[in-house]
Amino acid sequence: MDDKHLKVLQQRVSLLRSDGKYKEAIEASQELLKQGLELNDHKSILVAHIVKAASFYCIGDIEEAFHSIDAYSEVCQQYGDDADWLSFYNVRFLLYEFQKDYIKAKDTLLRTIELGKKIQKYNIVSNGYSNLSHLYIEEENYEQALEMTKIGLEMAKLHKPQSEILETRVKLNMAKSFIGLQKFVESKRIMDEINRSNILDSFIREKSQYYDLLGMWHAKLDLYQEAFDAYTKAKELVESYNDLYLLKTIQEERMKLCDRMNDIQNGYIVQKEYIKLLADINDKELAQTALKLEVKHSITTIKKKANTDFLTGVYNRSYLENTVDELLNQASINKENIVCITIDIDDFKLYNDKHGHLFGDEVIKQVSNACKETLHKDDIIGRFGGDEFVIITTVKSLEEGKNKAIQIKDAISKLKIFNGDYSSSITVSMGVADNLSGKITTFKELFHHADLALYEAKRRGKNQINF
Repeated sequence: MDDKHLKVLQQRVSLLRSDGKYKEAIEASQELLKQGLELNDHKSILVAHIVKAASFYCIGDIEEAFHSIDAYSEVCQQYGDDADWLSFYNVRFLLYEFQKDYIKAKDTLLRTIELGKKIQKYNIVSNGYSNLSHLYIEEENYEQALEMTKIGLEMAKLHKPQSEILETRVKLNMAKSFIGLQKFVESKRIMDEINRSNILDSFIREKSQYYDLLGMWHAKLDLYQEAFDAYTKAKELVESYNDLYLLKTIQEERMKLCDRMNDIQNGYIVQKEYIKLLADINDKELAQTALKLEVKHSITTIKKKANTDFLTGVYNRSYLENTVDELLNQASINKENIVCITIDIDDFKLYNDKHGHLFGDEVIKQVSNACKETLHKDDIIGRFGGDEFVIITTVKSLEEGKNKAIQIKDAISKLKIFNGDYSSSITVSMGVADNLSGKITTFKELFHHADLALYEAKRRGKNQINF
């Protein structure tokens, strides 16, 4: 895959996420990550991790979202630019906000603001201050929330070209802060200013927030019917984009107002709507749970395919190199013995030349199966390439590793491979080496010693084990 195809795949995963196809986005990101790692394309790796993080967040799998964003951060520290860091802070903020970890969420926003100022992206700075005000409102610290909106409004005015909706988003939080401070005249003045501009006709989410705020304002002044009407308008708008959790909050406010007005008829209707909404939320959460399980299964399958040899089903070279490095490091700390056994099928080229590649494939599969049947569950077997296999086993001594190699060779010697009336026995040459009581800490070095032993077994006439 070349750079052009990588860019196409980057665009595809981003589009899938923006279209709300989160399962497909995660699967495509996994493929992009694999290709990016193979070609050492850091941009592809970053895109894969950030799309995975955002998609996992959207399906409610916060743990996996954190894993992905942490992996993104590691790559970003070496290869990321300012735009990459802004993407990181945006997703990180959402995750902290979801967990209601407002201290970390605020710290993330402050970093966003600092970076936004550095690159003079005042829309980002303004949104950062607006989000800070939202967090302070959640904590009922309305004075601090108001201060954040004042700065956010100043930053919005610096943005070029001028953006009325950017200023409006800040003003909505400013009006809410004033309501929290019981400054109703000031809050109504801002809401009327927003309403006169007609900007909300083009932005349905902000329009629903306006009516939600208007309902809150009227309720605080005990104007219950006006509050109910405003919340009803907010409900209709929210239903159009199906934010069930915001809708739940609005319906709860409508039920309270019906109770205060002693409006039994409307109260009954709203309560029925609320019960149905709870059922819808339950269905959504069940669907999200099912989707999370489906995605986990899908990723496990993708990873398994990426780590295994297509012909034999045993691990491939890439998996061996990465996994055994970790195993050897741990063995060095724990003073454990690790043995590497290399296996090469004798005269394998003759099978292909005389009986064809399908017969050769059958030989490889049968040898692989014979090895697997001899091994314990903790042993690792991989196809290193062609007709060569590698076995990694934790044993008490090199002698024990030698005995295991003998068992494997005996099992292979009993094989009979048939091709019509023709049958053939299989012989193999094997090399055995250990990690020298923890002194060897890389797969490359351990394999080198075992491979030298294998080469010597071949040189001596094949069909034998060399230690």
